Amino acid sequence: MHYYRYENAEVSCCYKYLMFSYNIIFWLAGTAFIAIGFWAWSEKGVLSDLTQVTRLHGFDPVWGVLVVGTVTFVLGFAGCVGALRENICLLKFFSGVIGFIFFLELTAAVLAFVFQGQVREWINEFFLANVKAYREDIDLQNLIDSLQKLNHCCGAKDPNDWNLNVYFNCSQSQHSREKCGVPFSCCISDPADTVLNTQCGYDVRSTGTASQWSNSIYVKGCMMALEEWLPRNLYIVAGVFIVISLLQMVGIFLARTLIGDIEKVKFNYY
Repeated sequence: MHYYRYENAEVSCCYKYLMFSYNIIFWLAGTAFIAIGFWAWSEKGVLSDLTQVTRLHGFDPVWGVLVVGTVTFVLGFAGCVGALRENICLLKFFSGVIGFIFFLELTAAVLAFVFQGQVREWINEFFLANVKAYREDIDLQNLIDSLQKLNHCCGAKDPNDWNLNVYFNCSQSQHSREKCGVPFSCCISDPADTVLNTQCGYDVRSTGTASQWSNSIYVKGCMMALEEWLPRNLYIVAGVFIVISLLQMVGIFLARTLIGDIEKVKFNYY
């Protein structure tokens, strides 16, 4: 059998190297995320004792970093190799997974809008579960502290949510120095302070009411703070979603265009 190639049937170098450039960024980002995730685990001693992963009762932020990094790495690798080697299977895998992720994002956004009450309750339960595990993982602790400091809030609904944590609850059998207190991230900081006072929340809830605590700590719950933050930053949230969607659409367009060129070339060979 003889093979013929027509001069006008060729894979576009423009789309090919655009596809490669597009994916090399995500591949490198995925590699960085995975490296950061394993570094964080090594710092916490998880790599030397993997049972720590199952013992944690709250959410370990490192899992999020590793999952995002792995997905980004695999997609970036498939896109890069698929473009350079003109491999239709890898390109179809890339465009298919990107399309599936876009569908999941769209579905999640619609469901969150339709079932706002259930989503609010789920987030509240998730936050409370992590309040219980506050001292079990340093990354989780830093995440909660950052959330409370940035949003000027304390607990899910109010500071008394910290009764769920074994170190901060007010029970008579509790002998922790942090008894009836809150984390330092709940404290109203003085701009004049140059040194962080990590003991500012000690014994705050042992006497008085929420209105009296408001002089030293935030009494607004983080759920309410989130509900107030979202309408104020709706355009930013929508803008981020649109940018991510456009990036995904560009990836799908490049992959499908490249697949079309490769199939045309193969067709004209025979």
